[in-house]
Amino acid sequence: MKTRPPPLRRLVWLALPALLAMASACHSLPDAAAPPATTAELWQQLQAESQRSGCQHDQQCHSLGVGSKACGGPERYLPWSDDQRHDQRLQQLAAAYATARSADDQRQQLMSNCALVPDPGAQCRAGRCVLRPPATGPASSTPAGR
Repeated sequence: MKTRPPPLRRLVWLALPALLAMASACHSLPDAAAPPATTAELWQQLQAESQRSGCQHDQQCHSLGVGSKACGGPERYLPWSDDQRHDQRLQQLAAAYATARSADDQRQQLMSNCALVPDPGAQCRAGRCVLRPPATGPASSTPAGR
């Protein structure tokens, strides 16, 4: 004949997963309760993160569209290096910044000119990734991002 565990022990075993989940959630409350970053703060974080690492050659440099235009697409681009593989943090900041910019635009009832902002691509110069200069005229046939 099987014996059943005492009711209190059984209750503890049944409640343990829920207690662990609650403890985990409580641990993250200070971050969740923090006020959301302002658009200006997010922009500063984005710039700092994009310049966090250097480069040795152009292949390490990339451009990331940031911001949000009312008609879609980014409002500008930032250069960044994959030297330290921090692109996930950069993508998260860019998404938060785009959301904040969009909310600011709606709150202030701002409109976009809906002009397409072409991706200039990025290159390595003096150990830092920088945006390529804008193409000028028909003589410039190099595709952006190369």
